[in-house]
Amino acid sequence: MIVLSRWQALPFLIAQSEGVSELETTLDLNLTRTTVALTDAGVVLPEGVVLSWEAVAEIADHDTGCFVVDENGELERLYVFSPATKRAVSLSGHPTGAPTMFVAGFPMHRTKAVDPWQDTEHKIAAVTPISGRVLDICMGLGYTAILASKSASSVTTIELDPAVEAIAQRNPWSQPLFAGGKITRRLGDAFEVLKTLPEGAFDVVLHDPPTMQLAGELYSGVFYREILRVLSRRGKLFHYIGSPESRHGATVTKGVVKRLHEAGFAAVAAAPDAYGVVAYREKPRR
Repeated sequence: MIVLSRWQALPFLIAQSEGVSELETTLDLNLTRTTVALTDAGVVLPEGVVLSWEAVAEIADHDTGCFVVDENGELERLYVFSPATKRAVSLSGHPTGAPTMFVAGFPMHRTKAVDPWQDTEHKIAAVTPISGRVLDICMGLGYTAILASKSASSVTTIELDPAVEAIAQRNPWSQPLFAGGKITRRLGDAFEVLKTLPEGAFDVVLHDPPTMQLAGELYSGVFYREILRVLSRRGKLFHYIGSPESRHGATVTKGVVKRLHEAGFAAVAAAPDAYGVVAYREKPRR
């Protein structure tokens, strides 16, 4: 699967203007590197597929979009309007790292100072070591589930929107989600899915919700009590919130910490590098 963004298209156009005949690039949004030929007709991709210069220019003109290139050199933008949530969902490229997803105009990862994959690594690091059974709430592109699966015995990941899953299926970085192995995907409302899960079923919960504007119920005391119920006795929760240095982030964090304590968590600690907090069912041992 060949997927390109403006960060690949712009160097193609520059190389063409300079008369370059070959260029090292990425055809999977910075996951791997390859060399392609540049001809008068366009960019010669693997299997002899030619991407016309008109198509290259179309990609370059789009600030955030990612495009799948089919076997005929035709473009398909990775964009879906979700019938379930009535929100636009799209994949957005990054100049050097993994892509992110936009939902209703909101990016689902940090992209300043870190790329989306590094952003996810910070979240995982906040609750390292990760072992045992992991629950990942709000799958998105699946980076959290994929990284957690490297050390966990199993990962269950929940996603509300089929449109989000459809975009993830076309994202090169998300492919381990669909390869079987340790990761089990659950499609549905996290509120309802949690009710079906056994008490004490998970050792780690990774909760990475959209903003409160999009999913306020995922920041509620009722929801936190359900998370506490499915955690094992020494279980821990990472909850992504947003920049603790911003006025909005600080306000939301204060409310989240209060509701986590009220829900029954024994301790809550700041995880500023990961833009969230870590909560413990029992106070951690020194």
